[in-house]
Amino acid sequence: MAAFDSAAYERVLFVAHREEILRQAAASFRNVRNSDDYGFFYGKNKDKDASVIFASVFTLGREEYLKREYFAPDYFDYIVIDEFHHAVSDQYRRIVKYFKPKFLLGLTATPDRMDGRDIYEICDYNVPYELSLKDAISKGMLVPFHYYGVYDGTDYSSLHLVKGNYLKKDLNALYRDNAYRYDLIYKYYKKYPSRRALGFCCSRMHAENMAKAFCERGIPSAAVYSNSGGPYRLSRECAVEKLLKGEIRVIFSVDMFNEGLDIASLDMVMFLRPTESPVVFLQQLGRGLRRCKGKEYLNVLDFIGNYEKAGRVPLLLSGCGAACGARILDEMPDYPDDCIVDFEMRLIDLFQEMEMRGLTVREKIRQEYFRIKEELNGKVPTRMELFTYMEDDIYQLCMKHAKENPFRGYLEYLHELGDLSFFEQELYESMGREFIKFLETTEMQKVYKMPVLYSIYNEGRIRMAVTDAEVLSAWKNFFSTGLNWKDLGSDISIDQYRKITDAQHLSNVKRNPVNFLKASGKGFFVDREGYVIALRDELGGIIENEAFKSHMKDILEYRTMEYYRRGDTRETDSQSGKRKVKLWQKEVQSVKSSDASECIVISNERINVIVNKAARS
Repeated sequence: MAAFDSAAYERVLFVAHREEILRQAAASFRNVRNSDDYGFFYGKNKDKDASVIFASVFTLGREEYLKREYFAPDYFDYIVIDEFHHAVSDQYRRIVKYFKPKFLLGLTATPDRMDGRDIYEICDYNVPYELSLKDAISKGMLVPFHYYGVYDGTDYSSLHLVKGNYLKKDLNALYRDNAYRYDLIYKYYKKYPSRRALGFCCSRMHAENMAKAFCERGIPSAAVYSNSGGPYRLSRECAVEKLLKGEIRVIFSVDMFNEGLDIASLDMVMFLRPTESPVVFLQQLGRGLRRCKGKEYLNVLDFIGNYEKAGRVPLLLSGCGAACGARILDEMPDYPDDCIVDFEMRLIDLFQEMEMRGLTVREKIRQEYFRIKEELNGKVPTRMELFTYMEDDIYQLCMKHAKENPFRGYLEYLHELGDLSFFEQELYESMGREFIKFLETTEMQKVYKMPVLYSIYNEGRIRMAVTDAEVLSAWKNFFSTGLNWKDLGSDISIDQYRKITDAQHLSNVKRNPVNFLKASGKGFFVDREGYVIALRDELGGIIENEAFKSHMKDILEYRTMEYYRRGDTRETDSQSGKRKVKLWQKEVQSVKSSDASECIVISNERINVIVNKAARS
């Protein structure tokens, strides 16, 4: 799709995180453009003059290459970023921020990364095309799946989640020499026909043991994982080649085939460990859904035991998304055409038992925090990252339980967990801590405070006082972004907004947000002659603290985004949300083509997703 859509553009950049994806993309582009005028930008390859460049994010995303001596910001007319759900990372963001193409296209099969908010934000919530798993299967673009939930009697009750995940060493101890489990997996593998299967394991030892167990039972198999290995390990490329040739029947993999694998003839996937992440589940499922001659459907074997979140992930098979909020014990959802979802009866009893278990709200939020931190490779998440990766039901708990809500006191939350950096500890022990807390908790019936606070933040060069010109610039920039101007009046039109004078803008700023900040800002905002608003002098000693800058930026981004995600804060129930979207839908349909710059095209399906997510407020 990207190759066809970009065919009319002279210079194209394709960005991905795996060399294998870049090579696959190059083949597609070569076929579509009928040209060999392309190059690669990764490792030792530093092609700069080709019409189409295929670049690794880990290479191009480095600051030393984002310079004019390599590529000017406007060098590429069209940029494609594959696996766009990774775009929240710093390297992707640097690329997006540096280049100024005529068109930027993000591609991903899993946009709702827990909630997907930050991913959509990067593209100003513009989704030109969206296809759900359910629709893709029903339209014949992907093969149907036959999912079998298999009762696994392995006892996980002695294991405990650490930072949201089971420890590999604990799972290894549970699986090692577990003849019952080897026989169970082999039994069900043989029950359903398969020529090429992929099994997802928790560790190198687990993959090695599974490959050994299958080989000993007459099924040629291999283990694939990173770094050095044991007697059954093959490299990723070698294992794929042997699987395609029929020299092996099963690959047991550890975190190597979640993305980028293109083996259309895979006819079975096996989930051989607890899958904590709905996104990972869908990525792994997707490895086997490609259409292939002679392949009618994909067999899915999921071995489910009494582990945390058992039985919830398969609900995603209905296409309701990571935030569907349904439970396995509720009425089963509508699955795609020709698909089968079958749970053993013993699993129903297990699911009822699991539903009876319960952690406290505090424990659930903390567990989710550590899971997200682990997903970010040990990095302490920002508020925006916590919001982006947090499962929807946990976020709802945060919103319903103010005392446990980390978004209303994140510094205190990190201090309690021992996760403050040196500069954050310095901030925590200063007056800046209370200032940050005010920004997190100040009431926002309207969004007017945000542009004033942005004028103070000033892209990280924090001002102790703001002039008329400075606050006016921030105000106009904020409300000229997207459709923010609509917040300046309930019935305002774009033409009316454009006619507002600078004097009227300034009057609005001083009459509303500035007065409110001075009155309710706990003394942090003061008058100063010649300025619209100023910070009290005592904050002067902390504004150069890097943690203060990053936390202020994080709060402004989170609160602005959260405000627009939930809509008008005066109407918080789901009924009003649905009513507002109906009005929005009607308005969108009535947009005239004469003002194409203001026209929004949004699918009914996307609107329904937004309604469901808005109901949380």
